[in-house]
Amino acid sequence: MQSNSLKSRNSLPIISEPTPTSNGSNGAIADSEDSDPHRLKPDWSLITPHGRRLTEQKTEALRRVMEQHQGDRQLVILQDFPDPDALSCAWAYKLIAQQYDIRCDIVYAGTLSHQENIALVRLTGLPVQRWTLQTAKEKDLAVYNGCVFIDNQGTTTQLADLMKQHKIPVTVVIDHHSSQGDMKAEFDDIRSQTRATATILTQYLQAGLLRLDSSNGEHVKCATALMHGLRCDTNRLMQAQEEDFLAAAYLSRFYDSQLLNAILQSSRSKRVMDVIERSLRNRILQNNFSIAGVGYLRYDDRDAIPQAADFLVTEENVHTAVVYGIVHDEDEDLEIVIGSLRTNKLTLDPDEFIKEAFGQDPQGRFFGGGRSMAGGFEIPMGFLSGFNENSEYTRIKWEVFDAQIKQKLLRLVNPENGVIRTA
Repeated sequence: MQSNSLKSRNSLPIISEPTPTSNGSNGAIADSEDSDPHRLKPDWSLITPHGRRLTEQKTEALRRVMEQHQGDRQLVILQDFPDPDALSCAWAYKLIAQQYDIRCDIVYAGTLSHQENIALVRLTGLPVQRWTLQTAKEKDLAVYNGCVFIDNQGTTTQLADLMKQHKIPVTVVIDHHSSQGDMKAEFDDIRSQTRATATILTQYLQAGLLRLDSSNGEHVKCATALMHGLRCDTNRLMQAQEEDFLAAAYLSRFYDSQLLNAILQSSRSKRVMDVIERSLRNRILQNNFSIAGVGYLRYDDRDAIPQAADFLVTEENVHTAVVYGIVHDEDEDLEIVIGSLRTNKLTLDPDEFIKEAFGQDPQGRFFGGGRSMAGGFEIPMGFLSGFNENSEYTRIKWEVFDAQIKQKLLRLVNPENGVIRTA
């Protein structure tokens, strides 16, 4: 489940040089007492005691898995619409894997439509590829010894089923969303209480899986991407926990504040502004919830939905916003209902709310879920999916889905008056 918050235009403080450790070196250094060239001395100065214990356990387990797969080639799979948290963490994983002679290809099946995601990839040169499902089917997948899922557990990517069909084993899963429970991996690190996957990957760096070097341009750009991912998933650090602040403090030794500011300065497109306007015009308010259907959108404009939800939740006396629409993929002639939830109500769990509202498909997979303060859902339209030139038919189809989604949401928002009557 991915999310893209509206970002502050202020960059974070600049710390231009790494803070020296007690031995006079910058960051983690090679452990002279250990003959293993992959083992670096950890920097625990910015990790809490509890976080250190967990990170030590997970880092050692991941190191063993990496050692067992030296020389392998892995496919790092992101959600169909990857956000900065996913993109940055996949890059960090790729750099860590290189230490063990593991070659990684980072892929996603959907699109990058959020302007800041596009800017992040272009300005940093982030090594990610778009593989549509058709493109993936044409690839020689036999060259991959394993697949890795970062910031997802296979439920938000079209490529997961293809991996099963080709019997490519799941080597690693790293995520901060609630456990989906149906993916078995050699190594997994799923922390639903952690605000950002970028925090987890940064802790791996602190634990010595990779020595960041401020003179290495790729390391600086990756650290900048991680800072952006951490910042996005903590709502500009306003929802950050202690471990997130400590991870940000560590990254501040290496990231490029001017590059981050350039990413944040990207403008919203006219299409995004149109969707936000539609959400304002169509929203209904009920018990401090704002619910808005925005009609049909092109596949490439899908990320306008979470941006509209980010905007609606800022309205006075609104603590939760849900925005949804029918996204049309012209290449595949498919349609899917996609929605996003944003909340600032501490007692509302987006994961529980969305799962209770929309339930599961026949295979037992939930149509959506979430994390702290944010969530999303995707509902296939089945037989009714696809373009129709008859405008009346298209209007009726939208009205049916709009009414059904509102009904499911309002049953939870206002149980006594949540059923939409047709007569």
